Amino acid sequence: MPISPAAARPESASRPVPSRPVVPAARPDVPPGPGPAARPDAVPRPVPAARPDRADAPRPTPCSRSPGPVGRGPAPRARERRGAGPGRPWSAGGAGRRPSSNPYLRLLATPGARAFTAGNLIARLPMGMFSVSAVIMIAGSRGSYALAGAVTATGLAATAVVAPFTARLVDRFGQARVAVPATALAVLGSLALVLCVHYDAPAWTLFAAYAATATTPNTGGMSRARWAHLHRGDPAALHTANSFEQAADELCFMLGPVLAATLCGALFPEAGTLVGAVLLMSGVLVFAAQRATEPPVTPRTRTVASPLRTPGMPALLAVFLATGAVFGAMEVVSIAHAGGAILALQAAGSCAAGLVYGSLRPARNVRRRLLLCLAAMTALMSLPLLAAAGSASLPVLAACLLVAGAATAPTMVTGMTLVQRSTRPEQLNEGMTLAVTALLGGIAAGAATGGWLVEHAGTATGYAAPMAAAALALVIAGAGTRTGSRKETVPRTGTAGSRASRAG
Repeated sequence: MPISPAAARPESASRPVPSRPVVPAARPDVPPGPGPAARPDAVPRPVPAARPDRADAPRPTPCSRSPGPVGRGPAPRARERRGAGPGRPWSAGGAGRRPSSNPYLRLLATPGARAFTAGNLIARLPMGMFSVSAVIMIAGSRGSYALAGAVTATGLAATAVVAPFTARLVDRFGQARVAVPATALAVLGSLALVLCVHYDAPAWTLFAAYAATATTPNTGGMSRARWAHLHRGDPAALHTANSFEQAADELCFMLGPVLAATLCGALFPEAGTLVGAVLLMSGVLVFAAQRATEPPVTPRTRTVASPLRTPGMPALLAVFLATGAVFGAMEVVSIAHAGGAILALQAAGSCAAGLVYGSLRPARNVRRRLLLCLAAMTALMSLPLLAAAGSASLPVLAACLLVAGAATAPTMVTGMTLVQRSTRPEQLNEGMTLAVTALLGGIAAGAATGGWLVEHAGTATGYAAPMAAAALALVIAGAGTRTGSRKETVPRTGTAGSRASRAG
């Protein structure tokens, strides 16, 4: 009789039978019949699903390492570890959460943004405290407001000279390496001023001590440089960041003088300067410690021309000079007419307008937007003049100042946007510091002009100075737009640096 294949292989009889029978239907891809399945030594092993200890274990997939749909595994956590790269939106929500519709919440959700913003706000608050504290301290000790004003004016002039060089060092060697020692020198100058006033030192020592504070770095410019680095290639995010920074400026200059006056009056005349020095040093240390968000230093292989030589930059700085005259004249005239507390309303209006402006879409033609903002500022600056000339009540004048301040922040935000686009990336701090320097020079000139008008023509006529300065800024911006080589539009990724390179 024929021998079956099973009898020809006796060793197969001793093979143990699997404890778990395998159902043939478990492998539907193997057709029934003779073939490999008919061989006794090819008995299929049990499938892994038959093991209860692995039945509920999830199988890793490559998708778990890449951003996937909301709610899939650790994808949002992995993206949180990597952070939001340049030009890539980032949401603070985790799995199952939609990105916030508030542009400022999305802005502050950028990894590391809250830390350097907190340090920057602490360091920026004393900027509105030092001048008021110095005036109160010197005038109370020496009995001369003229001396106090001359000392603060000297410090302002020294800052206008030294600040661009400090910003150039920041661009070349990094924010942390330059900002901390520069701030330490400025704090020593403030402490020296306190000692000179307290121990009745000669008057010239007051000028020297206050001039030493000119090494204070432009913390607002360094913060804007970080936003520009984190969101390069994203005009909408940069527009929101610039608006946020301008609103922070207005908030600090609104709260700083009030805090300084309160400290000097409630404690002792030197308290405002001492607290301001502590806040400045602490804030800069916190800000500089955030190295992850610091813009990298770009090595320079050749001598780079100053941002002043960039086409259109001188006209833009002239606009900032005239805009600063608006602020300086408005401050002096309002203090003479109704007291210094009323100035907080103008800053509040500017702060609110800056936040609203940041939630709007960025302008495609930024130069045209600047003209519109300057035209609105010129028109709104006429409201305090009309209220003062018509002998309106104090609440009416306060409302006019609140409305007039609404055009300030949008004008500054648009101007700073143009400065960023006109400056090389490796000279961004220097370019923005030049704009701030022009603004400070305009504030000094506007304050002098406003004071002269108040003394010779009265406070009502003095309100004509800020309106005339705003009109002058509008004329300068219009002339610069007509003579510009081409229209400014929203740049694509990488075009800002190439445009600045060709311009230089």
